[in-house]
Amino acid sequence: MQFIIFMTLPGLVILLTVIAFADYLMRATGRGKRTGRVSATGFEQLHAAFSPGKATELKERQSSLLMKDDDEDGAPPNRSVVDLDGGVAVVRLPPAGAGGSTR
Repeated sequence: MQFIIFMTLPGLVILLTVIAFADYLMRATGRGKRTGRVSATGFEQLHAAFSPGKATELKERQSSLLMKDDDEDGAPPNRSVVDLDGGVAVVRLPPAGAGGSTR
């Protein structure tokens, strides 16, 4: 009988709330060693079921996690180097005849 209750929408919300509370207690007492929250994922999926925008956001987040992130992205390759530990930044200008004019 309890399984049938949790198959309804109000039952699912109650179940997710109980899981969130248990997750919070486990993390507060030091028994939970995870960094993420299980209940947050459940609530996001529930939100995505009723909001197409949230579903799109979750798909975008999933695809951005799968994409390769290079250090050179966003800057011309091999032109600038920043060493934060050493406090040194090197910027190499392109040769004089190498394109780049915006006129």
